Amino acid sequence: MRTTITLAPEADALVRRVMRERGLSFKDAVNAAIISGLSPEVSAPFQTPVRHLGRARVPLDKALAAAADLEDEALVHKRELGK
Repeated sequence: MRTTITLAPEADALVRRVMRERGLSFKDAVNAAIISGLSPEVSAPFQTPVRHLGRARVPLDKALAAAADLEDEALVHKRELGK
């Protein structure tokens, strides 16, 4: 598609710099700038690093019961403080 646009001096300077650095024509530099600026960002999926933490120091088969006991203790403590 053919059209006429008026560029701000800063935009013109940036386009001309890209033309020199990449050896592009004016048309190709403007098209590349528009496409890269208006395209939705696509990033690599986030990956959580994996670390070996060693063997468990407590038996984990009763972990939910231990967590419930700790929560109960915290609730009793809050009640004692009047919260």
